Amino acid sequence: MPNTHLGIDASLCGTPVAQSPGRATARLTPTAAMAVDDRSLVHGGFVFGLADYAAMLAVDDPFVVLGSADVRFLKPVVVGEALSADAVVDVVAGKKRAVRVVVTRGADEVFTGTFTCFVLERHVLEKS
Repeated sequence: MPNTHLGIDASLCGTPVAQSPGRATARLTPTAAMAVDDRSLVHGGFVFGLADYAAMLAVDDPFVVLGSADVRFLKPVVVGEALSADAVVDVVAGKKRAVRVVVTRGADEVFTGTFTCFVLERHVLEKS
């Protein structure tokens, strides 16, 4: 059971399917509501959202937030294509975590990225 992002909508950002310290996998099958045109091309923001969620799950802290991301969209995604995001924490430096994420569609990589996350002492919206 994840310790982070407990209120996330799985229909938009994916469902956790595997999780261990520093690693996580989430899956998402894009729906017609995610399409940008009549050819069923999925908006990249949904693929990014899946990858971001997998990164958060790999860090798995209630107070993790995304600081930045360096990403590559490698192939287009179409409605109905099952996606899997695999995330691995590569670097831990104080509050900072560098998380490598690869999103695949079957054997094809469709997205890769490094997400820079920060583990805060309290909720990002909590005032000091």
